[in-house]
Order: sequence, then C-alpha cells, then structure tokens
Amino acid sequence: MADRRRSISNPLALAVLASLHERPMHPYEMASTMRERGKEQSIKLNYGSLYTVVDSLAKNGLIEAVEARREGRPERTVYQLTDAGRTRLDAWMSELIAEPVKEYPQFEAALSLLPVLHPDTVAELLHTRIRLLQTEIARARILLETAHSARLPRLLLIEGEYHVAMREAELSWVRRLASELDAGTLEGQDGWRHVYETGEAPTWDVDVAALEKLREAATEGGTPSG
Repeated sequence: MADRRRSISNPLALAVLASLHERPMHPYEMASTMRERGKEQSIKLNYGSLYTVVDSLAKNGLIEAVEARREGRPERTVYQLTDAGRTRLDAWMSELIAEPVKEYPQFEAALSLLPVLHPDTVAELLHTRIRLLQTEIARARILLETAHSARLPRLLLIEGEYHVAMREAELSWVRRLASELDAGTLEGQDGWRHVYETGEAPTWDVDVAALEKLREAATEGGTPSG
C-alpha cells in the first residue's frame, strides 16, 4: 500500500494525469510527448517507472484502459482519465501551486554539514560551483531563446524560466558565501578552522533555549515567542 501511495503522489504520476487530460494515450505516447516538450528537464522520466506509475494509477481508478492499438509489436494499451482522476489532478495541481512545501535539495544537505571539510576546501568547491552554475544558466538561456525564436508560447516554457530564476538566485547567494570565506569574515569560520585543524571538539556558544524556540516555531509554522 505504501508503494502505491508513493506512485500516485510523485511528479511522474502528475505528468501522466496531465497528459491524459489532453487526450487518451498509451504509455509510449505519453513518454514521447513529454520528451518532445522537454518535460524530462523538470520531471524524472524513464520507461520502467512510467509503466509502474500507469499501472498504479489504473488500480486506483484514476485512469482506465479504453482500447488496445497494435502499432508494430507489442500491442499498446490506451488509457484515459477518469472523473476521479480529473478531480485528483485539479486538487493536486492547486495544492502544488498554492502551498510551499519543505523540500530536501542535496546542496542544502551539504551546506548543513560544511564543517566536515576544511574551510579553504569549501571555498574552492564553491568557486567550482559558481563556474558550473554560470555555464548551466547560459545554456538554459540559450534553450529559452531558441524556443522563443521557434514561436513556442511562453506558457510552455514557464518551468524553464523558473529554473533559470532559481539558479540565478543560487548563484548570487553562493558568490556571497564564497566571498565571505575568501575574506575570512563568515561568522564562526575561525572556530571551524580550529576544530578541523586540531581535531578538538567544537565549543560553539549557542543559546540552547533560543534555538529550541526557533525549532518550535519552524514546526508550528509560526514565529518564536518571548
């Protein structure tokens, strides 16, 4: 049951429902349409996972088989969206667009564990990330410009714009962090260097009570009291 719940709540399942909202399709056609529109840039797409998701959506009554087409071999089953599937699609899209959720990016995880590396090493790695981000942003902008030149409506490119905006924000933030590390002005950097180079246990002067209030506020979605 847990696997089934996951398979009807991941982005690929959302993409399948959205594809069938357009018209009935067989899974190969769904994948081809997604790739033609560059959706694999935003949604992890592979055929094995796609068939698993389609099967789970059908078992949960969100899509249904309507016919089988023989386009070469093997025979391909065509699916359509059910009323329950349309209701689920509308609710899911509304929730995703309106409500921010806590996600767990790998870079954020690495930032939370920075002290395991030497501060000078981190500075070098951040400069590498800066160069790679600059390259990625430049390529993404070229793709967007090419798509605009091909007269694709902006509506079909909006996730690409979002990607560039997020990468540009990340680039700006990483540049500031790298500059602080280079200048030795990051608060706590001296203690970080001392702990790494001596192996001594860290002795951060932390207000535990204040930290606990912040954790409570984050959990409750409010602001710390007192």
